[in-house]
Amino acid sequence: MSDMNELVQRYLAAWNETDAAARQAMLAEVLAEDAVYTDPLVAVQSRDGLDATIAAVQGQFGGLVFSLGGVVDAHHNIARFTWHLGPEGAEPVVIGFDVAVLGEDGRISQVLGFLDKVPAGV
Repeated sequence: MSDMNELVQRYLAAWNETDAAARQAMLAEVLAEDAVYTDPLVAVQSRDGLDATIAAVQGQFGGLVFSLGGVVDAHHNIARFTWHLGPEGAEPVVIGFDVAVLGEDGRISQVLGFLDKVPAGV
């Protein structure tokens, strides 16, 4: 499932992109326009909603980067993966687990996120 791995990598790269126009272009490549994103802290529907969420996360965790925390496990149109957020090359500050569902066009239509490690006060 190398295509699924590449899609997840591109999705995480969008979370790291700080230029709004570039991030929106990246999201348009990997995410359906009406995609649904849900985690314990936010629920949004649409690429614009996720873009605003990413911008808020970047504001809260400036200078930290998202990275894939292990292999992407996928079957049919579903992928699950662990991600890390932290200083590049250092211990992650936040660890999460996402399940992504692909639509018929091959882009992500839904992301269900879970937080496994979160700093106190977040």
